[in-house]
Amino acid sequence: MPFRSRATLESWLEEFRTTREGGALIDVLVQDGDGGADTGLVIVPLKNVSAEIYMQPAEIGDDAWVISFGARAGAFELSPAQLQGYAAELALAASLCQFLQEQSLGHEEPAG
Repeated sequence: MPFRSRATLESWLEEFRTTREGGALIDVLVQDGDGGADTGLVIVPLKNVSAEIYMQPAEIGDDAWVISFGARAGAFELSPAQLQGYAAELALAASLCQFLQEQSLGHEEPAG
């Protein structure tokens, strides 16, 4: 079944960084797939809120990607400037997720 290796995701992330501003803190973590496959999980840490979001294909081999928000302990308050920063971080994450989805269309991971 097709998947995106960590190396593939890292190269896509590097391409994203060269074509768009921001994204320096975004990282690809190791995520073991079926049968020990070298898959990755894209993590987007947030500076303006103590949480992180991560993105991955909706299902293994799927071209569609989804964004998940990490659990928070409770409510939080933001100043107007912090909310603008948070909105910018979310917009960057949405742009990255769309980019990864576009890269995934028709992508076949090399064998081996």
